[in-house]
Amino acid sequence: MKKLPDSAYNPILKLDNQLCFSVYALSRLITKAYQPLLESLDVTYPQYLVLLLLWEHKELTVKQLGENLLLDSGTLTPLLKRMEQHQWLSRRRDARDERSVLVALAPAGRALQAQAAQIPMQLAEKMQLTEPEIAGLRTQLRQIMTLLS
Repeated sequence: MKKLPDSAYNPILKLDNQLCFSVYALSRLITKAYQPLLESLDVTYPQYLVLLLLWEHKELTVKQLGENLLLDSGTLTPLLKRMEQHQWLSRRRDARDERSVLVALAPAGRALQAQAAQIPMQLAEKMQLTEPEIAGLRTQLRQIMTLLS
């Protein structure tokens, strides 16, 4: 990389000073840390996020899933289709509103919940963080997400 003349250097623009890069890099590393934990379930990280929501809510519309995961339907639909092929969930039109598609856990998807119960604790151990520390980080991140959305 070509070095800029000292007169053109602005320390505010140094990569290490950018919050965006730290968040981006951390997100990638956390996702990477999940991969070996999810391999035993044969689940990808995005599939795990869908399962987390369905374990909590049992049934959601595609729109609700997208809103919660910050994903558009063009990204979510192929993901849900693959999960349906694994028989982890089912999709059907909402009888009350034909435009909506309901997504519900199938028995195989419910069965994964017991296996996944250890994953959050395993990740916390890997990051060497206590539950109160994780809760504090989550609170800060949610506050920032609220301000930016």
